[in-house]
Parts: sequence; C-alpha cells; structure tokens
Amino acid sequence: MSDDIPASESEQSDAQRRELPIERGFPIERVNEIAEKESRAKMYYRPIYTMHKWWARRLGCVFRAISLYTLLDDPEEVSVDDPGQENETLADFDYEGADVADLLEQVDMTDPESLWDLYPKDVTVEGKKVLDPFMGGGTSLVEASRFGAEVVGNDLNPVAWFVTKKELEAGRTDVADLEAAFEEVRDDVADDITQYYRTPCPNGDHEADVMYNFWVKELDCVSCDSTVPLYRDFRVAAGRYENDDKYNVLCPACEEVVLVDDWQSESDCSECGHEFTAKEGHIDYGDYICPDCGQKYPVTDTIEEQGGFDIRLYAVEYYCPHCDEQGCEKSEVKGYKSAAEADKELFEEAKQEWENSDELRQYVPDKPIRSGWSTDANQFDGSMSGNGNLPRHGYETWTDLYNERQLLALSKLAKSIDKLESTNIKEYLLTALSDSLRTNCMMVTYDGGYNKIDHIFRINRLNPPLYPVENNVWGTKFGRGTFTSSFDIVKSGVEYAKSPTERYVEDGETSKTAEFSKSIGDSSTIRQGDVRNLDERDEYDLVITDPPYYNNVLYSELSDYFYVWLKPVLENQYDCFEPEHSPRSESIVVNPASDKDVDDFESELKQAFSAVRRALKENGVLTFTYHHSDSESWGELLEALCEVGFTVTATYPVSADLSKFLEGESVSFDIVVVARPAENRTPISWNDLRRNIYETARETRTKLEENRDLSLGDIGVIEMGECFREYSKHHGKVQHDGEILDAKDVVDKIYGIIQEASDEGIEDVFVDLLGTDDPSYDDVNKLCRGTSAAPEELAELRLYTQDDGFQLGTWDNEARRAYIEERVNGEGGDHLTNLDKIQFLRYRYEEGKKVGNYLDKWTTGQDLRDLAGRLADATDDDAYRRVLGNRDLSNY
Repeated sequence: MSDDIPASESEQSDAQRRELPIERGFPIERVNEIAEKESRAKMYYRPIYTMHKWWARRLGCVFRAISLYTLLDDPEEVSVDDPGQENETLADFDYEGADVADLLEQVDMTDPESLWDLYPKDVTVEGKKVLDPFMGGGTSLVEASRFGAEVVGNDLNPVAWFVTKKELEAGRTDVADLEAAFEEVRDDVADDITQYYRTPCPNGDHEADVMYNFWVKELDCVSCDSTVPLYRDFRVAAGRYENDDKYNVLCPACEEVVLVDDWQSESDCSECGHEFTAKEGHIDYGDYICPDCGQKYPVTDTIEEQGGFDIRLYAVEYYCPHCDEQGCEKSEVKGYKSAAEADKELFEEAKQEWENSDELRQYVPDKPIRSGWSTDANQFDGSMSGNGNLPRHGYETWTDLYNERQLLALSKLAKSIDKLESTNIKEYLLTALSDSLRTNCMMVTYDGGYNKIDHIFRINRLNPPLYPVENNVWGTKFGRGTFTSSFDIVKSGVEYAKSPTERYVEDGETSKTAEFSKSIGDSSTIRQGDVRNLDERDEYDLVITDPPYYNNVLYSELSDYFYVWLKPVLENQYDCFEPEHSPRSESIVVNPASDKDVDDFESELKQAFSAVRRALKENGVLTFTYHHSDSESWGELLEALCEVGFTVTATYPVSADLSKFLEGESVSFDIVVVARPAENRTPISWNDLRRNIYETARETRTKLEENRDLSLGDIGVIEMGECFREYSKHHGKVQHDGEILDAKDVVDKIYGIIQEASDEGIEDVFVDLLGTDDPSYDDVNKLCRGTSAAPEELAELRLYTQDDGFQLGTWDNEARRAYIEERVNGEGGDHLTNLDKIQFLRYRYEEGKKVGNYLDKWTTGQDLRDLAGRLADATDDDAYRRVLGNRDLSNY
C-alpha cells in the first residue's frame, strides 16, 4: 500500500491526531521497580496469568503501564475511582494541584511520571477499542480491559486461544460453582487415584502419602550384559529441618537412601558400611559407564540398538499425616526413603488396572508425536539452539511420555471433568488438569537443592531425563504441580478477575490497593485464526501486542503437548480442536522443521503488519514489545513497519521477565515500540538526514542524562527511537549517491551516529556492570547500546567471560589478570588502557608487591585518577584510590 497521502488529508490528520503520553515519555524506572518484584511473585501480583502455562508471557505491570500511557489521551473521557471506595468517583481527581488534563500535559521525555499517579487507581477510559492480533497468553487484553476498553484478541494457536478465553471469562464466573464442581470431581475420582500413591511409613506400622516417586532408566551393557542404572550421580535431595546440613543420597550397594555430610566426598553408608562418593555416577556426558566392566558407550545408541530402555522405581518422598498428627519431628513427617517392595507392587496394580481400562483410553492422546525442531531436530538442517531428540531416546507417541499409573489417573480426571454439566466450569477444571501436565509426566526431574519437582518446560524443548520423577497426580498436603494445587491456582485467578487489585512501589515499599470495581474481560472478543486474514478496516483506536520473534520460542510445536490432551474434551465444542495437532505451517517463525527461513519470516511479518495497518484507525497507535538482539533484527523490524505504512514514534527499554528466560528463551532485553500510521513522507538526502539524526541523538542524550536515572543502554534505546522517528519521515525517499537507502542500510548507519554522539565507551560500560546486581550477558548487551563499545570488544579484553557461567573481568579474575599481565610483559605500557593499568596496580597492591616503579613509568594523569575514583565508588573498594594517591603504599 502507498504510504503517501495528499497534503490536505495530512493536515486534517494532524488536526485529529493527539500526541499520546507514551509518545512523549514513559516511566521506565517506575515500571522496572514493579517488574523486578512481579517477575518473582506472579501468583501474588496477578494470579490470573498463573492459571495455565504460556511461553514468553510479558509481565502484567508492563502492559498496564503501556495501557495507561496509551489509552489516556482525552481528559474528558477519563474517570478515576479510588479502589475500594464504593460509588466514590474522583471526578475532579487532583494530585498536588493537578487534574487529569494537567497530568496528561505534563508527561515528557525528561519527566514522564506525572501520569504514574494514576497507576494504582481504578481508571476508566470511554470509547476505546483495542486489538491484539498476536494475543498469546492474553496479557495485553486483560490489562486493557481493566481500563474499560473493548478488547479484541486473535491468535493462530488453539491453546493460546483457549487460555486467553478462560482468562477473559473469569470475571463472569461464579467461584462457588467452581468449588462445587471440584468437590464433585473429588468425590468421583480422588480416592481411586490416591489409593495408588500410598507407601509404608518408615516410622511405624501405617501408611504415608507419596509426594514423589523417583525412577531411574536402565540399559544392558553392550559388553557384559550387566544392567546399568543411568545415574549421573547418587544425589536424591538436600537434607531438611534438623538435617539441613546433610544430603540424602542413594547407596549404590544396598540401594538405601541415607544421609551424608558431603555428597561430593567419600562417605560410608550408614546401612551397609559401603564406601562410595555420591557424585560419581554411571554417566559421562552422553555415555554410560558400566560399573562392572568399565565399558563406555553412547546412551542414545544403546537405546536405539536395544529398542528402548527399562525403568526402575528406587526412592520415594513421602508425607505422613499420622506422624504429623502425633507431633513427630519434621524430618519424620516428611522425608525420603528407598522404594519398598510394596511400592513396586502398588505400581503394578495401577498398571494392571490401566491395561484393563479400555473406556478411559478415549481421553488419552495415544498418537504419534509430530516431528519438529523441538522434538526431533536430527531430521532437519539448521543451527538453532534448543532442539529436541525424542525418537533417539525411545519416545514416539505422546503416551510414551507417561507411565501407566499417570495415564490411569489423568484419564480418570479427564473423564470426570467431561461429565460436568456447565461448559464454562468444565473448561476451568480442564485448564487445571492441562496445566498440571507440566509436572505429571515422566519428562520431569527433581531439583534436589530446593527439594521440589521441576517441570517439563524448564527449558523450551522436550528433554528426556535419565531419572524422571513421578508426581502424585491428585496431590496431598505438600507438593507442587498436583491437580489440586493447579485447581487452587485456577480458582485464585478467577477470584482475582472478579475483583482485581494492584501492587505498586512507593518510597521503596510495596503497597497493595483495595479491590477494583471493574471485573476483567467485561467487553471482550477473541478469535482463533491467522492474523493475516483480518478483514476489519479503520476499526481500532489502539493495537497493543507482542509479535512473534524469529526463532525464539517455537510454541507452535511445544503447545502440542497441551493440545493433544485438550482435544478429546474440546473437539466437539470448538472447530479449532478438531485437527490432530495445532497449526504449524501458518506460524510466523523461522523453523527448519516447517521449511521456513528468515526470508519467510520477514515476508510473513510484513503481511501481518499490513493487516494490522488496515485495521487501525488513521489516528490510531500501534504499541508492542519487541525482543531486541542486534542491529540486523532492528533493520528488519523498521523495514517491515515502514513498508506497510507505519512510522516509529518512540522506543523504550523495559525489564524482561528474567525468571522465565531459561535456555532457548532469553534474547537480550525487551523494548516497547510505538508506531503510527505514516503521513506524507518527503525526500531528503542522506547527508541532511544524517545531520538531523546526529542532532536528535545528541539532544536526546543531553536531556535524559540531566533529568533521568537511566543506564547508558536505556538512554541508547530511547535515542534510537528518536532517530527512527526522524528516519520514518522520509522512508523510501532517502537519497545517497543516486540510490535510495532502505531501512536496513539506515539502521546500520544510525548505530554509528549514536556512537559518534556518545562519549561513552568500554570503561563506562564496565563501571556500569560493576554497579549492576548479579550482572549477566544481557546486561553487557544492554549497556553497550548507545555507546561506542560492543560486547565483542569487552569479551576480547576479558572484561567478561562465559566459560564457567558469566563472570566479570575484575582485577582478581584469573582470565582478566592473565590478559593484562601478557601485555604488561610485552612492549611497555603504551598499549595498555587506563583500565588495564589500574586493575594491574590493584592486583599488585593486594599481593603486597611494589607498584611504585609502574607509577613512575606510566602516565598517571587525571583520566586515570578519575577512573580509579569511579571504580572505587562502584565497588566500595577505596584501594583503587589509595594505590594511586598514597606514595607510601606504592613502596610495598
């Protein structure tokens, strides 16, 4: 579509278009204060988002802030209530002498926080219609609906559609009906399930509840036919309560679970006297080592050659209600023990019942696992990380991921839920069952250091463990991820949706509001389908979304794990659950398994943005979060936006949900991008544009440094947004040497211009890293933005390493010290940086070695002294100053 419009129409559009608060400023610091806390405690901040897993879900506080700064443009359409004050509307809301109109007007780049006073208020905005074309887990829709907006969501994936559907229906769901349905299911099947999760209590002649069953895979040695249990080591779990200084380990001789002082050192078994070191198992990377003959052979090759593996129950974690009632020691009430013969017989009974339960099999997904990058990457070419390898580990159907006792319990639950009369209530219990699948399969492990079960998506692939842990499907008093605990989480989400609250930070302290009057999702519509098929035109005031990012998380594949269990109950209710699997070929993503490359991704993303552009009003705004990594991805984004008729008007960095960024998910940091339908674009020469961009970058930095508490990286991102805004005025008409520069060309040049406009370099980035709590590579990447430094340069200087986890190259870091000493012993000091010199001197001072001869040889001007002062301030280590400033010390 053409992005040029006649001048008369442009003037008319200018008259209609109000500059939104988010285009003038955004309270990054305030959002990050809350985001840091919310990411660690989602259940307490916004339990609605914990009802069911979805990948890369943005934090609610981020989208609430985006909604606040985007929906509010006309003070005449805004009403403000004080949460908990029934029928008390703050029609003349006044904060320190300012009404809503004043607060809107006061927002700018240097001081965006005036509107922040409304963050904990119950704000309603009249007449706004919001679209999220890639709704995923529904965060944008939930948050916008809390402002009274009419929200419309769309997603290709049926699981995302179902999860968001239940979030938006929660505010209209009766909690009493939900509880009654749970009790109905409990009365129907709880005893049938829990009878198989009992174990002889080690403290008396009675039974305890099983929390977790510990299993280990076994193979026959290819050399001597001995059975090899695939223990990487013999840890079970850390000691608890009065034994919190010890460790529970499995004796490899008598197979008793015993307590030792140190699992990494040689210990004596308290049961049989056997001497062993628990850290020495039978696995060396991907190979097993036979304990009898010493044969070393690849595990996956053995599984393929032997047609699978055996599995054995070896330990149990239990909770004993009887001992609890008797007031026994905590370590007796809840603890670990070896699997007894009775435990193994109980499993065989459950297995036998499952094999005779034909009527339950309709609820179980006994279908082949669809080949994909997350499940069977060996079939496809490419270099993406996070690949899966299920077939080589012996998993071919979905039921292979579960043992017979789990299939029996899960199918009984599904059947009981399916009998419920209310479709809405049935779907909430089904949501609980589906989410509990994350911890109720044989693809999960146990986190022994924290004494809790892990879940299947701790990394974003289906990764078979060598010794899986079986959860108690129904659940007991303690335990994680059971059906009962999942139901409690769903119920909390429904309760929150009916009367949401808000947590905010004031003077460093977290406060919680009273309940808001509006429930979530009062005016909402969601659709399942391809965003490119949207046929609305000039319909929406605002689009808020989180579009797909390249190959980051292949949830089109991973979501099949839930889809195949939801399908038996939902396929007769919803068309999108009729196919065998969720849609994949239409997904906008780079995926070798779907034969989709970078060019496909760019083309399809552009098509999606075109549909969004058509659906958005001429004076509307597109606001989205983007997972930023490098200049190339920025160029692709800017090109796609500009080509379909958008112009970028602002960008802001915000905290990512770091607790979710495990392997395969983390990509630098999140950025909010604000864009508008483009108006009349004018030709310009590259030299003139470059001059404008340079001035914009310099002015932006100067303003921000004077008034905001932002990192160098944050400032660089805002600068970049301002430069993009400048470029967007002339997209497709930037002339250079007789040619037209495209967005990708210009983005590369913009990076260089921002670096020219900045005096910040490697030393500045490193000092900022020293002042960062628990720094990571993401912080390196972030802080380098907008400076003349690059992560690769810091790595070359050994200012950080990632060989054994992320480490900063401080003066006492071995790799950094070796790097400096190599140069000190080279051709003199001319090639040493000030940072090299001061760190070298700091090391010699610590070791009691002379530094005076180096001070005499090197130039110790004001720059070196300033750097020493900055290092001292960042680390609270005044030795940096003393080593330069006190000549007596230099005589060591």
